[in-house]
Amino acid sequence: MLKGPVFTRQALIVLLLGLLIALCCLSLVEVSKRFDYIRFDKERLLEAVTVVTVFSCVVIALFAATRFSFGYVVGLSLFILVAGFLWINTFSRYPYDHQLARFSAAVSFLALLSMAIIAPSRERPRFELSERDSRWVLLGIEILAIITLLSASRYNFRLVSLDHIYDFRQDINFPAPIRYAISISLSALLPFAFASRLERREAKRAGLTLLMMLLFYPITLSKLALFAPALLVWLLILISIFEARIAAILSLLLPLAAGLVLAYLTAPEQTGLTETFFKLINFRIFAIQASALDIYNSFFSTHPHTYFCQISLLKPVMACPYDEPLSVVMQNTYSLGYMNSSLFATEGVASVGLWLAPISALACGGVFVVANYASFGLSPRFILLSSGLMPQILTNTPLTTSLLTHGLVFLIALWWVAPRPAGENDRT
Repeated sequence: MLKGPVFTRQALIVLLLGLLIALCCLSLVEVSKRFDYIRFDKERLLEAVTVVTVFSCVVIALFAATRFSFGYVVGLSLFILVAGFLWINTFSRYPYDHQLARFSAAVSFLALLSMAIIAPSRERPRFELSERDSRWVLLGIEILAIITLLSASRYNFRLVSLDHIYDFRQDINFPAPIRYAISISLSALLPFAFASRLERREAKRAGLTLLMMLLFYPITLSKLALFAPALLVWLLILISIFEARIAAILSLLLPLAAGLVLAYLTAPEQTGLTETFFKLINFRIFAIQASALDIYNSFFSTHPHTYFCQISLLKPVMACPYDEPLSVVMQNTYSLGYMNSSLFATEGVASVGLWLAPISALACGGVFVVANYASFGLSPRFILLSSGLMPQILTNTPLTTSLLTHGLVFLIALWWVAPRPAGENDRT
């Protein structure tokens, strides 16, 4: 791994994060040329740059001084989301209190990050699986994934290109147990098994877990399933070369930069692989969730808040002003697609409004404190790979959905009991 003096690494982190934010803003300018509901106005450029810069300086200082953890990785993705929202908010065409929304989003993120970067300084007593029991757990995960694949394939199995998945995906209807098994296996269990097999130097078995993840694509027609193996391999390459914090930053920076370069080489009206890459990376992964926060702010500025009634476990016992999921409500109102969004939009803006959103974010940060304690003592490589899909999931779905539907709670439990490697780990 490329390492160096602490000061040098911190300076490099500051430089890379500054570059990442600059590329994010430039990317949003390019996105605005292709999607008219994300706007850009040169007359307000100075205001946007000032707001994003002030926010980013505070956050970057925290990231540079913080050790690596699961909360660190998730915080990076949510940092880009909120910085992107602050940029979009400056030019937004939607009517709401833009300054209050800007303040609420920035404080909410800082409240969350203050919790997410908390990491224990020493090992705490815990139950730890023996090596033999751990192998049985991994075998059980792989068997469960195979059973889920076979069961789900009875309901749908189509080899469809990305351009046509939406022609068929709305017709897919799995029974609830299979639907949950798919999400949990793909998002949490198989990445954990992949990282565990690599720790044991069982490359072939690790490759089989990637194959199982890929096989979920023709069943679910989900982009996550299609690109999950490539994402984990990408993270593996980076963590094999760089220390954990830099690898996590580069995992975001390099694809964003590549998409932006391709956009400069392609006119907005053109189609092809370069434009597809830009739309997939720069728009779908980086821009749309920042835009979703803008839209949620607009909607809930004139509509009643949910007070968490959107959570499926609470809906039967609470009166709720919305009969449909929030993503459907947004589609019916704005016709921009079914916009699920992060905890800032759902547990924050939608549930309690702008003034109380930072308190909600602070409470949500407790989940990441638990996750950091559960994963303490595991190698940075193992944490990064086993949670490889979670940052993307957490920027696209509410925290409650990520915990249960996507299996974050199971991943945390597996971290808690996973065998620790002998010797002291690099926690930077």
